[in-house]
Amino acid sequence: MSGTVLIADDHPLFRQALRLAVERALPGTAIVEAGTLASAAAAAAGAEALRLILLDLKMPGAVGYSGIAMLHAECPEVPILVVSSAEGAAAADEARAFGAIGFLHKGSDLAAIEAAIARAVGGGRPMRPAPAPEGDAGMEAIRETVAGLTPTQLKVLLAVLDGQLNKQIAHGLNISEATVKAHMTAIMRKLDVRNRTQAALVARSLGLDLRH
Repeated sequence: MSGTVLIADDHPLFRQALRLAVERALPGTAIVEAGTLASAAAAAAGAEALRLILLDLKMPGAVGYSGIAMLHAECPEVPILVVSSAEGAAAADEARAFGAIGFLHKGSDLAAIEAAIARAVGGGRPMRPAPAPEGDAGMEAIRETVAGLTPTQLKVLLAVLDGQLNKQIAHGLNISEATVKAHMTAIMRKLDVRNRTQAALVARSLGLDLRH
């Protein structure tokens, strides 16, 4: 099996367990590890023939489901399998809504993780979540819009959620303030809001500022 699998988790011991699962499920596949969202995004962008991303929601730099949205925007054709300690069906549904192909709890045994890895790689394009109930259709549309933001736009939106000013965002992302303003204009247009406060409220309503 050729190609690369990215393991994104900040716990070295769990990365070792996932590495073992990948080696057993996909013999011969190259494995790249990352301990932060930033390093995971860089690894995803530079990986050769990336076939799968194994992602923990609780990573430095990630807020709520932003890690999924970020990596899905970076590599929209690569399946993302979330392996997290988050509880409940809602977490799994939200993970899929933001672009994940599947969700496993960290308490799953090695055989279950191996089987999920094999299914994710063999399943092709990421699956979309089940249709939202009629009353949730508007929220589903907004969620899809947020999931469709570019990686830089997501970084800007997360910085706004963190209360940063344009100057701080520009410094953190190593871009100009004018570029930050341009990204904010694009974000507000996509979210159909009038200002950054409304944009932050929309993102917060989708759980992007909730830690899991």
